[in-house]
Amino acid sequence: KRKMKPPSADAVVLRTFRPGDEAAFLRLNEAWISRDFVLEEEDRQILSDPGTHILDAGGAICIAEVNGEPVGCCALMVLAPGDLELGKMTVGENARGMGIGRRLLEFASGEAGRMGARRIYLESNTKAEAAVRLYERMGFRHLAAPLHPSKYERANVFMELRIGDL
Repeated sequence: KRKMKPPSADAVVLRTFRPGDEAAFLRLNEAWISRDFVLEEEDRQILSDPGTHILDAGGAICIAEVNGEPVGCCALMVLAPGDLELGKMTVGENARGMGIGRRLLEFASGEAGRMGARRIYLESNTKAEAAVRLYERMGFRHLAAPLHPSKYERANVFMELRIGDL
């Protein structure tokens, strides 16, 4: 797929999940996971039914779209009251390098605050260098160990952001 021309700032729409976004959420996430890793059982469950696994459990899904097409997404999943996990964050390959990931993460952090979160936790992988750098720039701090046993074989980076740190 060829690269998009960089959208103007007002052409990028950041919003929360709407019915019908399931296919884009699945497509965007399957692409990055399958490219760099292996789609694991936990991925399959969440991506095949984000309504049950994320939204019905009190979480949120954030979408970045350009010209009406979803080009990025992330999920905020409830771990405990006041604690959210950021997951399934990606920007489609044809829309990378345009600041969409940063804007999506800022939007998701705002959503987390509205949801009453005091902390956002995430798991990533050292292979996802650009993502880890973005998280660091946005104030996430590395943790020596995961908060709980990871559901993902690929997870080897564990980070958190205290909402008051923003």
